[in-house]
Amino acid sequence: MKRNILYAIPLFASCLMGCTDWDDHYTGNAGSAEGADATLWQQLKENPSLSDFCQVLEETKVFRQHKKTPVSYAQLLDGGQAFTVIAPVNGTFDKEAILEQVKTAQGDSVVEKSFVQNHLSRLLTSVTPDAKRMLLLNSKYADMEDGKIEGVAISHKNQVAKNGVIHVVEDDIPYERNLYEALCDDPDLSLIGEALRKYEKDEFNADASVSSGIVEGVPVYIDSVITERNLMLEGIGYLNREDSLYWVVAPTEAGWKRAWDEASSYFRFHEKMLKADSLQHYWTTRALMEDAIFNITLNSHPNDSLMSVPYVRGTVHGKPVYHVFHKPFEAGGILSGAVKTECSNGVLYKVDEWPFTIEQNFFRELWVETENEASYIFEEKGCFTNSRRLVGDSISEDAYLQILHETATSNWEVKFRVNNTLSGYYDIYAIVLPKTIQDPEGTFKPNKFKVVISYLDEKGNEKTETLKNKQFQNDPTRVDTIMLAESFYFPACNYGQNNNSVSVKLQCSILPKETSRFEREMYLDCIYLKPKKVTNNE
Repeated sequence: MKRNILYAIPLFASCLMGCTDWDDHYTGNAGSAEGADATLWQQLKENPSLSDFCQVLEETKVFRQHKKTPVSYAQLLDGGQAFTVIAPVNGTFDKEAILEQVKTAQGDSVVEKSFVQNHLSRLLTSVTPDAKRMLLLNSKYADMEDGKIEGVAISHKNQVAKNGVIHVVEDDIPYERNLYEALCDDPDLSLIGEALRKYEKDEFNADASVSSGIVEGVPVYIDSVITERNLMLEGIGYLNREDSLYWVVAPTEAGWKRAWDEASSYFRFHEKMLKADSLQHYWTTRALMEDAIFNITLNSHPNDSLMSVPYVRGTVHGKPVYHVFHKPFEAGGILSGAVKTECSNGVLYKVDEWPFTIEQNFFRELWVETENEASYIFEEKGCFTNSRRLVGDSISEDAYLQILHETATSNWEVKFRVNNTLSGYYDIYAIVLPKTIQDPEGTFKPNKFKVVISYLDEKGNEKTETLKNKQFQNDPTRVDTIMLAESFYFPACNYGQNNNSVSVKLQCSILPKETSRFEREMYLDCIYLKPKKVTNNE
């Protein structure tokens, strides 16, 4: 069974019953069923204690590409395909409620997945003294141990049929939602489910499907496999994989709405941007979800600290560490007071409010490591640039950019791309290194330069500002962090865009008569933008 973010299900062809190719494909898979004359369905019907289960199988229809087909599960079990059936006896489930539910397509789909497929497996599995784990048709797992299946006692085991095996159980097998289902189906989390379902997508998987040949130049498949994907979660966590283990923190409806309204204001794209509203919705949803998902197999001490999925270990050189949350269960922690719900592949923690700050989540510092010339420099004039490596506690990423003027009197210009700006306020800095990092006996002359920032406004028009219309100078005796602009506002978001719409340009501005007082050669460590949350009053 092919799976991706969500489980994949086989599509039952319209010729399901009476289709020789289909039956031939599965005939012989039963193995242990050789010699039995009756099908699974025939044997189920002969047992009066299973009449309720049989009635549900007759009324529940198979879904194909999210559409209800005329084929029932009773017909399926009477055909050539091989199954293991876990059959609950009469009176152990609410038959009338289930039969009422299957009258609608949506209800049939729910019954199919949570009840019928929860009692079927394509793997022929006999009950033995050894513990086993069986993959069910809905991609859940059922543990078989000590004469029980998922803790439910088996009253009659290993009943062999022509196309499979039957285990009669004394209760129905409990259905446990996985984290994705909990997020999408829990009424308290309806807004999260609504946001996530926008990114569900089905894809036909030809490699995993079974072909019966080509008819009039078109491939025909007798067993088509659809991979159900969620494009939002593919880059974060596999919340619908039953063999994964995650923790998820999720705010209830009012808390999610408050967080959404705030976050979406930072992801406003300009009016000329194609599908600006869709981009805003995608990045807002992803920003709120990204730090809310934790792969527990990678968190050895979750009570002390939790690392969300995007966390990457590395040297930070004084930069903020993101995606790590300490003492999550203590007062003020992200899981303090959370309501815990066990799911089949992890734990859901429901909270009233989104437990993060925007600064630790998505409104993060932006660092332009200027020595990465190919990534950040897209315009230069009157100079040569060279990346230099130098290990030092005060040097970001142990490297810097040497800007060397072409002539003794040329004033150079270098324009740096700034990626992933949000529609918000930033304090903007440049870190300039002293010449003494290379030559302890060197002169202590400062650099002198102007700064020009380019960006797009909310209508998509290019704007250019020379910061403060002033000259900047560094302190040549130390690593100098120079504030270039305070509370600089970007009206349009540039997040996730691979373009040059936001840039910082440094211009050497030394007059010929000032050559003896200032230094044209610059050692530029980096440019960084520090986010600033500005209130209406400010």
